[in-house]
Amino acid sequence: MPRTQRNDNFIDKSFSVMADLILKVLPTNKRAKEAFAYYRDGMSAQADGEYAEALENYQEALTLEDDDNDRSYILYNMGLIYASNGEFDQALNYYDRAIELNPRMPQALNNIAVIYHYKGDKAKEAGNEDEAEALYDKAAEYWKQAIRLAPNNYMEAQNWLKITGRSEIDVLF
Repeated sequence: MPRTQRNDNFIDKSFSVMADLILKVLPTNKRAKEAFAYYRDGMSAQADGEYAEALENYQEALTLEDDDNDRSYILYNMGLIYASNGEFDQALNYYDRAIELNPRMPQALNNIAVIYHYKGDKAKEAGNEDEAEALYDKAAEYWKQAIRLAPNNYMEAQNWLKITGRSEIDVLF
């Protein structure tokens, strides 16, 4: 039984009903509708913390989806799962693939920056100052790109860029 038929709570049921209605009226082919159904089931599984099931659904959606923009969101969500499980290199891979398909995805750029910043903190704790600085510089580059796309977001990153002298311009508003 598809995940969308198993949901018990009102919000999930409402989302499923609306998504099913949209699928019925969208002027799109069967393959795209199937891809969306798998994507929807992946999102539902991800929200429930069922990451293995979510990844299976997202993988199936990727094989069916032809639209690069839609594929970028599938890849982004896969990156979220890997990042939440502490598999940062795998997460970076999926975020990079998402950005290749959709360079205007500030949330993926932000998440890449967060991972590099985290890795910088770990390197610093281990006493590897040069490695830490290189990782912080990488984080800064990704945050700058994210902020250019979404200037009113990522205020903590904007403050960090300014405080650490990694911002060429005053990005605070």
